[in-house]
Amino acid sequence: MPAGQRLVRALRAEDETARAQRMAATAFAIRVVSAGIAFVSQIIQARLMGEFEYGIFVFVWVLVVLAGNFSCLGFHTAVIRFLPQYDLERAEAEIRGLTSTARLFAMTSASILALTGISALHLFGDSIEHYYLVPLFLAVFALPMIALGDVLDGTARANRWAILGLSPTYIVRPSLILIFMLGAVAAGAPATAVTAMQAALAATYVTSLGQFLMVDRRLINRFAKGSRRIDFSAWIKVALPIFFIEGFGFLLTNSDVIVVGFYLPPDQVAVYFAAAKTMALVQFVFFAVKAGATPRFSGLIAENDRQGLASFAVTAARWSFWASLVVGAIVLMLGELLLGLFGSAFTAGYVLMVILFAGNMAKALVGPAEMLLTMAGRQQLCVAVYAVALACNIGLNITLIPAWGLAGAATATATAMSVEALLLHLAVRRALGITVFALATPHALTPRPEAVHP
Repeated sequence: MPAGQRLVRALRAEDETARAQRMAATAFAIRVVSAGIAFVSQIIQARLMGEFEYGIFVFVWVLVVLAGNFSCLGFHTAVIRFLPQYDLERAEAEIRGLTSTARLFAMTSASILALTGISALHLFGDSIEHYYLVPLFLAVFALPMIALGDVLDGTARANRWAILGLSPTYIVRPSLILIFMLGAVAAGAPATAVTAMQAALAATYVTSLGQFLMVDRRLINRFAKGSRRIDFSAWIKVALPIFFIEGFGFLLTNSDVIVVGFYLPPDQVAVYFAAAKTMALVQFVFFAVKAGATPRFSGLIAENDRQGLASFAVTAARWSFWASLVVGAIVLMLGELLLGLFGSAFTAGYVLMVILFAGNMAKALVGPAEMLLTMAGRQQLCVAVYAVALACNIGLNITLIPAWGLAGAATATATAMSVEALLLHLAVRRALGITVFALATPHALTPRPEAVHP
């Protein structure tokens, strides 16, 4: 069958795999647009602020996004774990209880963390470099809205509203940060990290509140108003392991920037961040596959379709690997040109891109294996995998950055990603009886009958 006919057939099909493909394709398209917006935004900001101020901003922004994500304590992904199951069971009271509880819990947790951060800056401000103080103070006020946005993202994705779930965080917010930054500078504000953080703070509030209104309206339209049933103990038992899993995973992809920020001056942080984020164009492939595959994993487990789960796991890994290989090769070919857009000093980061590409490809070989474990109720095993990988990452960063500088950070990160991929492959095979590997043959897989327990 010609490729065009296969595409039309896939777009029209109504089976669950086709729906997962469409969601993955939608997520991929959003991440392509997002990557373009983020890349252009980062170039303009780097040109506008210079390496030093840009390095301050990206270091603080990475910290606040990490903290906001951690504030959810896993509830933003627990929604994806439970909502498809409740929808299948037509348990609308549980759906209403879950979605409202997740929002309230995340925002409360983030607010407590913000107050803690303000207190810490007041008590220990003298031991922090002076140029970080004001940006950090502004950043803590963004935490509740970042946490709310993450929960709304999970809620929308659980309902297969990919555009509504992903576009606010990955398209609207970075666009508004750039628009607000350029507007402030045009109005006479200095092109500094403080101005950039003020723009980011305003953009975060506008984006999250707008997404809240839209998601809430669609939930009301889909699930009629009624009573709420709250099973907090069941949700938190799943959410907390997810918190550790995703927390470790998030740290794995960002700890290098943080450690570089602790060891090296802001201008070096800027060079590393530019190289890492340029190479991160490969990672949106993985994110897109993860967005499409996770609800499908949950559905197959709820249906107790073990053979279908084994086959789909390999299919998802193949989507991840081959698309990542193509995108990564293109990015490397254009690497020096892309880095040069940030400024002449940034081209020194090309060798870092090559090193990081190797780590990304190792991770792509197993696809979204961590979400397969999570949806199958093997969160504790996944936590252990990420704990080992994160310890490897931080240990290698601390060891190699003083010796090799930025190349040490890239080597540490790539090595940790390879360790993570190997451990995930072994964990899925042992726990679920599934060989999740992009080069495996799905039809040859036969998971153990007792392997999967929703």
